[in-house]
Amino acid sequence: MRYFIYCRKSSEAEDRQVLSIESQIHELKRLAARLNLTVIDILTESQSAKAPGRPVFNEMLRKINHGKADGLICWKLDRLARNPLDGGQIIWLLQRGVLKHIQTFDRAYYPEDNVLLMNVEFGMANQFILDLSKNVKRGLRAKLERGWRPGLAPLGYLNDKTKGKGNNEIIKDPHKFELIKKMWGLMVRRSHTPPRILNIANNEWGLRSRNGRMLSKSMIYRIFTNPFYAGLFEYPDGSGNWYQGKHEPMISQDIYDRVQVILGRRGNPRPKKHNFAFRGLIRCGECGATITPDEKNQIICSNCRYKFCSNNRSACPICHTPIEKMEKPVILRYLYYRCTRRKNSSCSQGSIEVKELERQIDEILSKIQISGSFKDWVMESLKQENEKEVSSRETILNSRRKAHAICIQKLENLLQLKISPLNADGSLLSDEEYAKRKTEIIKEKARLEEMLNDTSGRMSEWLEIAEKTFNFACNSRHWFNNGSPEMKSQILQVLGSNLILKDKKLQIELDKSFTWLADVSYAYPEVKATFEPKKSAKNELKLEERYSQNPTLRRRLDDVRTWFMENYLDGSLIPSFK
Repeated sequence: MRYFIYCRKSSEAEDRQVLSIESQIHELKRLAARLNLTVIDILTESQSAKAPGRPVFNEMLRKINHGKADGLICWKLDRLARNPLDGGQIIWLLQRGVLKHIQTFDRAYYPEDNVLLMNVEFGMANQFILDLSKNVKRGLRAKLERGWRPGLAPLGYLNDKTKGKGNNEIIKDPHKFELIKKMWGLMVRRSHTPPRILNIANNEWGLRSRNGRMLSKSMIYRIFTNPFYAGLFEYPDGSGNWYQGKHEPMISQDIYDRVQVILGRRGNPRPKKHNFAFRGLIRCGECGATITPDEKNQIICSNCRYKFCSNNRSACPICHTPIEKMEKPVILRYLYYRCTRRKNSSCSQGSIEVKELERQIDEILSKIQISGSFKDWVMESLKQENEKEVSSRETILNSRRKAHAICIQKLENLLQLKISPLNADGSLLSDEEYAKRKTEIIKEKARLEEMLNDTSGRMSEWLEIAEKTFNFACNSRHWFNNGSPEMKSQILQVLGSNLILKDKKLQIELDKSFTWLADVSYAYPEVKATFEPKKSAKNELKLEERYSQNPTLRRRLDDVRTWFMENYLDGSLIPSFK
């Protein structure tokens, strides 16, 4: 009789305690020699047997059906099959006598034997896989509910395996966490494009992936679109099942959302030679397409003095003198912003020259401009009131705690609604609706917990943000009129959102803190820098007295203090230009 030796080893959890393929071959050769069995081929495979489809196993059965071999030698029956289909094929071949003998390390199987024992062994092998799958899924669910994402942690974090199997946690990478956080900071401030950030990370910071390679372009976009860095994760990906992570978030949810808005424009072609200040920031008020820069060069011919556009010409259209042969031609450069018309090719909006656009932005900045003395008075008043607001802080903290408790109760109620036969209106709660509602509540819960963490320190941070905001209002016009294109772009982004250009007029939705400043600056001209007299101790005292004695201004100050305490932004979003 001729025999095949079949050895299989899976890299999965089912085979952790099984001999390696080399050890199986060694032992089975010794077994064949001891029993005087003729081996014509040794077949090996590194693949799980929990499902049909093993190529070496299928080829072996084909050869057996064609009479190439009469028997099999394997370590145990579970090496041959762990699923009913493959196990049934082996039993059927043995019952028909096509397969005359199966030899394992501890017993033999023949066609005339009772197949009950063989069915039991294959059934036990299959049941082991089923139990293993259930145990793994149960372990994953428990890990997810504890807030730990299964699998490899993203760049900037590490998998901590010191607490034993099943208790692995995700911790900060001491070498890469702060570098990845800096990348998010550069991105959210829009001071650098993703390719520029990639170049800085690779070449200036020396940041490398886990395998020691330089970061790729696709990797940096995976980082900037991964909500794990904001404390949330979806598992499995695309399932709609969101969990709040127990790991330390690298960024806030607000920063993550802002970066997603920025990345929504990453498909637009970027200027290769010039850095235009407002590219990709403004939308057309008629069709909603992006407003893009359009640079045009005009040349005054040195021969006939004719002025023509050089963008699509290489010579004067009148005297036909080539541009490169003109003696000291006068070159005029104009920069316009216009609608790309990608959404509507017949959009009627015209272009606007950059000087006019910058004039309108400067006019908006002038509406929020305040004097240095008013800024100093506001900050001194806020600091004094802040010291008296201990009870108010506790009230806000209690309010946030109640909101957090309500979120937790909503999650519990949603789970009860899911497992109940019918919901309140008599209809079943679908998996999609359950996942959608759960995601919304989890995100709100994460936002509240972010506000509750380190509350004692965070409650005083709003003063720093307020000071940055008032400093911005005091100096932004100077920064804008004397700054680089990057600085102008950053100032416009901080100023507000929903930038619309229609009929050559720029419309902007001011940030709420700047709306307050615009109202105050309009109602009380004395707070503007243009009305400030020459600085002297006497004049400053007079101005401070006028501010303090104005009851309406005091009420406005209370409003803005309350707003900053409850809605302050990340301080990194407000520039501090020199």
